[in-house]
Amino acid sequence: MSEKRKDSRGRVLRNGETQRADGMYMYRYNDAGGVRRTVYSWRLVETDKVPPRKKACEPLREIEKRLNRDADDGIHTFVAKKKTLNDFFADYMGMRPELKPSTRSGYFYMYNQYVSNSLGLENIGNIKYSDVKKFYLSLLTEKKISPNSIECINTVLHPVFTLAVRDGYIRINPSHGVLSELKKKYDWSKPKRHALTVAQQEAFVDYVRESPRYSHYLPLFTVLLGTGCRVGEITGLRWEDCDFTENTISINHNLVYCKTDDGKHRKFYISTPKTEAGKRVIPMFSEVKKALLHERLEQMKTGFCQTEIDGYKGFIFMGARGNIRKATDINKALVRIVRDYNEQETELAKKQRREPVLLPHFSVHNLRHTFCTRLCEHETNLKVIQEIMGHANISITMDVYNEVTQEQKQVCMANLEGKIKIS
Repeated sequence: MSEKRKDSRGRVLRNGETQRADGMYMYRYNDAGGVRRTVYSWRLVETDKVPPRKKACEPLREIEKRLNRDADDGIHTFVAKKKTLNDFFADYMGMRPELKPSTRSGYFYMYNQYVSNSLGLENIGNIKYSDVKKFYLSLLTEKKISPNSIECINTVLHPVFTLAVRDGYIRINPSHGVLSELKKKYDWSKPKRHALTVAQQEAFVDYVRESPRYSHYLPLFTVLLGTGCRVGEITGLRWEDCDFTENTISINHNLVYCKTDDGKHRKFYISTPKTEAGKRVIPMFSEVKKALLHERLEQMKTGFCQTEIDGYKGFIFMGARGNIRKATDINKALVRIVRDYNEQETELAKKQRREPVLLPHFSVHNLRHTFCTRLCEHETNLKVIQEIMGHANISITMDVYNEVTQEQKQVCMANLEGKIKIS
């Protein structure tokens, strides 16, 4: 009978275990793929002390337990300890050719901006739930990233970890449940997007119409305020999408301007609407029709847009040089308009000894929210509102509708005050 192998302390070593001359323990095993692997540790069991000037390490037999369990379950632990989160992100994105250009660009931007040089450098097999939680907390508290941005980052990371789980590299998804826990612990309520009031909307439209500097934007703003469309749906609107006989506008595509995969350049893409519900036909207000026909008459004099994007051409709204308008350019124009209007209104109100009607800072998407608010103020059929807005989920419509009706209830109760006998 062969003598059992022992370590320097006389302890019997198990199959696969050996101790080197320098005192380090080794364990050889076959991983889930049948490949021969070796792991090392200065400690055999938990009670062993690490030799002086040696790096702290997990006991060999604790490592063995985990490795044997992983091998039995088909988990490729060794590879997971070598491949980084960045490696898995690259694999994941390579398997998502169906992503819309704007979505793909957003994923790359958020990942490269916040993850790739920090958590992304870690081996995916070493990343734990607490690591993801600490990472999100550092973004929230140290880098002052908004909760909405952290949600976007989680939207990218969660499926990357899920891919590693399904491919057998890690046992569980370390990002699962982190966001929910943080939402409960911290105030993660998103700032509400506010619509312009009726007075602000009227002041905005009147100022743009009368302004020599900004009046050329009026047809664009009229269509945005009169349809409630997303900005890409309007900047990508073509003449053939408008039926001036039936007085309808067909929303069937979306124009986006975003970074290419290399992250160095930007270009226009034609994409499908944000959701399937985004494909819709919107009745055309007479003012919207008038604005579009005015734009057409002007272009009959100056020339129509010659730009072609992904086979689409005949775009309606152009910049001064005949180029397609970008959402960022429209937002910059809104900043200038609000600034100049508020300066003029402040001076005028001072002369007339009245309170000024000032405009808040707002983006082009607020015009969509403003249209939805006006619609909710005059329409009670939520399904009609949902279909006109192209909301995929009725809860989105309900959020706006409930906010509007809450204000209306307060006005109603204020008007009723003292008019009925209640005591």
